Amino acid sequence: MSIEYRFKFNDLNQEDLSYEVDVKKNGNEHLRVTQPAKWTKLENEQCVNCPYKVGEVSHCPAALDIEKIVNDFSQLPGYKKIDIEVITKERTVSKHTGVEQGLRSLLGLVMANSSCPILKKLKPMTYTHLPFASQNEFIIRSVESYLMRQYFLNQENSSGDWELTELIELNKQLQLVNQAIWQRIHVACQNDSNLKALLNFFTLSSSVTNSLESQLQNIKPFFINKD
Repeated sequence: MSIEYRFKFNDLNQEDLSYEVDVKKNGNEHLRVTQPAKWTKLENEQCVNCPYKVGEVSHCPAALDIEKIVNDFSQLPGYKKIDIEVITKERTVSKHTGVEQGLRSLLGLVMANSSCPILKKLKPMTYTHLPFASQNEFIIRSVESYLMRQYFLNQENSSGDWELTELIELNKQLQLVNQAIWQRIHVACQNDSNLKALLNFFTLSSSVTNSLESQLQNIKPFFINKD
């Protein structure tokens, strides 16, 4: 299953860009550059919760996965409006929106498909990838994906986490990863599109960590109609 992102810049004096992510595979080796930059080395702004030790691997897997994208967008301002198409076998989604929103959506997909031991816990969400997701949509998909996993674990005689405790903990770990990646890419960014995109992605993760219960109460009427 491949998901292709096409960025059409129109009058921005920038060549159109496209990226294809195969979510049937683990990792994004086809997106990686031949000679990685120094900021992708593991010890450079290494995540405090990174399971790797320096010397075990030379470079951060997530940094390698997003390096080409970060480079391509390094000089672009996040607020510029462009046309973005997201193409799968089943459908095409298009939107005229700011660079940062499309980039946030793409980076979220690429990182969820990463071989990073922490980020790859988001892998199930790649199969139902929703471009340009709102906060409510992100919450619904996060919880649905998590509960589906608990169902299958329960079928295998493992106890399921129906209180979402581990989901909150996972997003705490994701926040630490997002913070470290945000620090990493500073040296590669001459403008703010990448930084704003990751900041928006960080905000979505923090909504699960800091206010999941209130977020769930906001969407409860979507599922339980008392009228």
